[in-house]
Amino acid sequence: LAGTIDLAVMPAGSRLLGERLAGPLTDPAAIDARLDAVGFLLAQTGLRAELRRGLKSAPDVVRALARLALQRGGPRDLASLGQGLAAASAVADLLGRHDGLPAELAAAAQAAAGVEPSLALRLSEALADDLPLNRRDGGFVRAGHETALDETRALRDESRKVIASLQARYADLAETRQLKVKHNNFLGFFIEVSQAQGEKLLRAPFNATFVHRQTMADAMRFSTTQLAELEAKIASAADRALTLELAVFDRLSAAALVETERIKAASDGLAVIDVAAALAELAATRGWTRPQVDRSLAFEVTGGRHPVVEAARKRGGDAFVANDCDLSGEGDAAGRIAVVTGPNMAGKSTYLRQNALIAVLAQMGSYVPAERGRLGVIDRLFSRVGAADDLARGRSTFMVEMVETAAILNQASLRSLVILDEIGRGTATFDGLSIAWAAIEHLHDINRSRALFATHFHELTLLAKTLNRLRNLTMRITEWNGEVVFLHEVVPGAADRSYGIQVAKLAGLPAPVIERARALLAELEASDRQAHVERLLDDLPLFAARPTQDSMPAPAPPPPKRDALRDMLDAIDPDELTPRAALEAIYRLKRQRSDERDK
Repeated sequence: LAGTIDLAVMPAGSRLLGERLAGPLTDPAAIDARLDAVGFLLAQTGLRAELRRGLKSAPDVVRALARLALQRGGPRDLASLGQGLAAASAVADLLGRHDGLPAELAAAAQAAAGVEPSLALRLSEALADDLPLNRRDGGFVRAGHETALDETRALRDESRKVIASLQARYADLAETRQLKVKHNNFLGFFIEVSQAQGEKLLRAPFNATFVHRQTMADAMRFSTTQLAELEAKIASAADRALTLELAVFDRLSAAALVETERIKAASDGLAVIDVAAALAELAATRGWTRPQVDRSLAFEVTGGRHPVVEAARKRGGDAFVANDCDLSGEGDAAGRIAVVTGPNMAGKSTYLRQNALIAVLAQMGSYVPAERGRLGVIDRLFSRVGAADDLARGRSTFMVEMVETAAILNQASLRSLVILDEIGRGTATFDGLSIAWAAIEHLHDINRSRALFATHFHELTLLAKTLNRLRNLTMRITEWNGEVVFLHEVVPGAADRSYGIQVAKLAGLPAPVIERARALLAELEASDRQAHVERLLDDLPLFAARPTQDSMPAPAPPPPKRDALRDMLDAIDPDELTPRAALEAIYRLKRQRSDERDK
């Protein structure tokens, strides 16, 4: 979901969007404040585009500031701070030119403008255009910023010109055009000539000027007194220049760190603006609408869509089928449950998930993928979907399913939203049906949460006869030429078949397996399990008079303690005992009986 809705243009905006998605609000007033900001930028198309262009140029100033605080920053981090602060000032000015700003945008603009503009100007004036990654590489201070640094750099650069003139003079003196002045970290500055020319320089009068330093396979290297003096001068100038640049870096870093709190506040303000603009862009491009969030127990979604699936289908050129969902109710009618049945691949799980995601989006302060939505604040969202084991903890797939279901039934409240997908499928049919049946009754009578319950146990649809807040929904299909066509539409009613064999055929199971499955299904359906369950519904007192929270049955009595004396007698085989063993057994029984009396 985060990847689908994240249209933020700043790293800080993406982080804030993720935080909001992971922690939706439960205060309608705070939710409305966020929605007001999104709605304002949705209506102001031109302003939104300008803001997003300005925000896109803002680097991640918080990360840059953190590196500087840890003494790991470089010149590029200082430049990022300068660019970020300049962008913050520009965005704040842009918003300031518009009247009627929502409270959230006004506060964010004020925070963005909270850093003294002189800091951004100072950083811009001090730093060169082309910056090295590491501060010890030097060359990051702009020419003209520091007089002493400019003089030292001039001395260093002038020395390079002197080297060029020395090379020309030495070439004339050695009577060769192949002489070169080079430098390495081992010899410093040296003169390099060919092997033949080197032999000549070893003899008088050349050896009075040229001092032999190294012989190579095809060249010889020499030095002179002038080169040694020049090297010391250049090294001193380079070291001096780097020292001056590092001092400038330290002063700029200190000035930035003094403003840490205001810089962080400015970054947070930009992130808020970025998220509001991103959500407005999302609503504009995908046709999302503003939800109504209040303190009721409503859950009404008209034309709801799954944001992730819809985006994926749109990329493939396909449309998404929108569906309604109504779990609303107040007072005695609160806590409606919808049991969703239908074939495999018809869209039951998508329907459950899309309504849960709409709730999350609404309470994070976003527009939602629906024609209309009204939601009473949800305190917790419980989800039991999918099938997976946890072998590292010794849990089977069914055990994981039951642990998650137990957490829901023990914690869900009147304000919770519960989505349950295929409870009980990981065990025997009647075990699973019984657990799913009892779980629905508990949700209905004890938790009273708004809930969506998808199942292939079609017998559960009969509960609508006895549970007044339960309704049945089913996925529409049609059959054409013996094939199933999924319409992905949710309508009132109950399914009577799951069409699992048709789905197995689509998956590519061998034809003999499909034919055998059809024959077995016909035999099993002839047993009329549905009629048996209907009689169960009418006959069992458990379903005729379900317990309420105040009249839950008392816990079953603990099983009787084991009788140790009886167990010992059961373990004795008289036919196998010798006289001595029989006597020892009698003594053991006497001791056991004596011990029980003492207790």
